[in-house]
Amino acid sequence: MMKTLIPVVALSLFLSGCTTLADNEQEQALSKAHQASLGFGQQYRPQFQQQPGQNTEKRDPQLHNINHYVRGIMQDLVNNLQFVSVRTPVAVSSFVFLDGPFDQADLLGNQIAESFMHEIHQFGIPLIDIKTSDFIRVTEQGDFVLSRDYLEVSPKQPVQYVITGTLARHQGGYLINARVVGMKSKMVVGSAQGFLPADVANALLNSAKPAEGVKLLKG
Repeated sequence: MMKTLIPVVALSLFLSGCTTLADNEQEQALSKAHQASLGFGQQYRPQFQQQPGQNTEKRDPQLHNINHYVRGIMQDLVNNLQFVSVRTPVAVSSFVFLDGPFDQADLLGNQIAESFMHEIHQFGIPLIDIKTSDFIRVTEQGDFVLSRDYLEVSPKQPVQYVITGTLARHQGGYLINARVVGMKSKMVVGSAQGFLPADVANALLNSAKPAEGVKLLKG
């Protein structure tokens, strides 16, 4: 009886493995088909993200910076995106803290927005930079075309959808909530969440702080 049972169990495990493999291949095929239906020609490789509280080995800041984690969130965002296509211009706004004022963003929130702009362009989605003014300001400090003064940018821009989101401090890092919203309808047409480890965020935030040193006073 046991001799007959062993081959049956082995066959059952083999068929189960084949089913799982087939399901994974079907899921990947559906993801690619969804991207193709939206007109996005750039194919993405899935990015694995650290979960809250998960311990990992020391990361290389050159390979695992903020862009790495935003790339994974963007992949999830596109997989459930609706209505947005190569014919619908998109803009990106600063990410703000969920428990703070929604009209203020820090370096982290602004850099996450900049990273999303790069990923959107990689997908082939038409991107509008709303901070671009209608002129180039030439000064002794440099030549500038970007502005955060609403009076210097065009009040009418062909933006149909905007990628925006919030941040929430979590043990070991930050939770990122991203979504795509219709400018007129206010309808959420895509959403994704991700986790940004604290050491990755601090690598950016600490670089913006002035270096500590000994102050010299004139005698």
